[in-house]
Amino acid sequence: MVNYKVKVFTASNLASSTSNNIFIKLVGKDGESERKWLMGIKGVSSFIGGTASSFTVSCPKSIGELVLIELDKQPLPLFPNDSWFPAKVEVKSPEGDTYTFPIYRWITDRDVHRFKEGKALRVFEDEHHLGKYSRQLEMKKREADYRWHVYMEGLPHCIKADNPLSLPCEVQFSFTKTSEFTLNAAAGLTELALKGLSSSKEKWKDIDSINRVFCHKKTALSDYVQKHWKEDVFFGYQFLNGVNPNLIRQCTSLPTNFPVTDDMVSLRGQCKLTEEIKKGNIFLCDYNRLDGLKTNIINGKKQYLTAPLVLLHKAPDDQLVPIAIQLNQTPSDDNPIFVPTDSEYDWLIAKIFVRSADFQEHQLNAHLLRTHLLAEVFAVSLLRNLPMIHPIYKLLVAHTRYTLQINFLARSFLISETGSFTRFAASGGEGMITLLKRCLSTITYSSLCLPDDISERGLEAVPNYYYRDDGLRLWDIIHRFVGGILSHYYKTDDEVLLDSELQQWILDIYEHGFMSRESSGIPQTLTCVSELIKFVTMVIFTCSGQHSAVNNGQYDYGGWMPNTPISLQRPPPTTKGTSSQTTMMNTFPDVNTTVQGMVTMWLLSKQSSDSVLLGKYPEEHFTEELPQKIIKDFQGELQALSASIRSRNQSLEVPYTYLDPELAENSVAI
Repeated sequence: MVNYKVKVFTASNLASSTSNNIFIKLVGKDGESERKWLMGIKGVSSFIGGTASSFTVSCPKSIGELVLIELDKQPLPLFPNDSWFPAKVEVKSPEGDTYTFPIYRWITDRDVHRFKEGKALRVFEDEHHLGKYSRQLEMKKREADYRWHVYMEGLPHCIKADNPLSLPCEVQFSFTKTSEFTLNAAAGLTELALKGLSSSKEKWKDIDSINRVFCHKKTALSDYVQKHWKEDVFFGYQFLNGVNPNLIRQCTSLPTNFPVTDDMVSLRGQCKLTEEIKKGNIFLCDYNRLDGLKTNIINGKKQYLTAPLVLLHKAPDDQLVPIAIQLNQTPSDDNPIFVPTDSEYDWLIAKIFVRSADFQEHQLNAHLLRTHLLAEVFAVSLLRNLPMIHPIYKLLVAHTRYTLQINFLARSFLISETGSFTRFAASGGEGMITLLKRCLSTITYSSLCLPDDISERGLEAVPNYYYRDDGLRLWDIIHRFVGGILSHYYKTDDEVLLDSELQQWILDIYEHGFMSRESSGIPQTLTCVSELIKFVTMVIFTCSGQHSAVNNGQYDYGGWMPNTPISLQRPPPTTKGTSSQTTMMNTFPDVNTTVQGMVTMWLLSKQSSDSVLLGKYPEEHFTEELPQKIIKDFQGELQALSASIRSRNQSLEVPYTYLDPELAENSVAI
């Protein structure tokens, strides 16, 4: 007889323990063990969360190199069937070799579950007949569990699920996440309901009355926003470092529908507009995708949304300031170009309409589409096309955590017919769907790759662009990490082409995420290692850093409603000299619209206590020495970046924190 030493690790997740009987079978290239009941000196406490329990499995002779293990869970007589979340199983063979079998999934039934040894294998390397059979069974089940669903024609496809509990257990929220998310939502809405604000359809009487609501939930930055929201310098700053930093671009020539002249604008340093354009000091924000959108009706009143053009100037002191605003796309006598020398409220209301337009563009394009919906496409394609043993699965699965459930909740409670965005945003309803389709039809692969995006928008040299500075450093760190991992497994370009599972993963993304649109530039196939590294870098950056950049500051910049109105209920001014403070207050959204927006942004800015930060991999899917070393190096580079960001922020009046790896989550989880 020969003995195999088996150690079973149960994850420390809440409710991961089991009191059921656990059985194991070891499968090797030269044979297999009997099905063994894992009963040790700890008894029923052998599989309590956070513990590791040791057992011995005996065989008449060596079964050779281990290929997989089979686990099943059977309830004790008179005891209920429960759920168990094992982390991994380690087996030491009589020859002295140690095999690790990553699991990291819920076992909820009595079926036999097969888990392969942890060394990553592409499909063309998985030559053992039992390994192939196990791989086929796994993928058949994954295809059944992770099915594509058309939520709405013309939008990226999502996972098919009837409710959050119908999602596969592995992708559901933890008990901690569920509890905190529900409690935070209920607490925010209850507080407002008790004050009678969530149902009040009244207009705001004055700025002080808005402050009385806002003062209950402040952050250091939201407090700053309240004090500086009217200032031109802060208005310009937000295009670079607010929650929508990907719209602004260098203006090399004025759009034909934006007839700003030298005589209209007064630039700092007595410069001429035409000269400053040539020097690269003029920048443009164009909200043309909002043009002609059908707007919402809230509290029985039509809402208003413009499609502005904003011209900004990099002044001699390196500050970016607005110099001209046209609120609609077609120039006309009743669509004046507003400038800073106009009356206080003419200029301020023009900026308010821009900020409201930016809210719609940010929430639906930069945030919902380009992070949440794309992250779900990446996740579903990964989970239905790549087995656990695949190196791409091991690399990316951590970046899918909670994404499928948070998106299901978004579809149910934010953008559904009764969702808060649909009911209370200016673009809610039909306009929202139109805008999402417009944005998807123009999205490009290069715009998702930060170095390409910065170059295409001509923003390599603009000063004080901390999103760019931190983002490019983060992109480079992720790119080196991905390159190290994938170059270990893919030695030649031919190996990329030979990997049929990988090719199906990218094809599904192209078809279900980008609607097979060639002009997007998204690859339909991957033909070389460098292409693969870039694409996977984009996926990780989108799901982690980019989502953090457009998500985590929502309440910072939007908690003070005048800075980011969710909707506006008076039409934009058509002539100059007619606006006043009363005009502004009447333009702002009603009380209930305001507070619904505030609560939503507050809730969506809150991380849960079980959040997993960028570069942290509590589930050890890679078992080989070199990938583990590369992960440690990656974590070291992220720590250095975090330290650098924090050091720089000490000297900034408005710290930029959203790409700090110690504050960004690994995945789209909120």
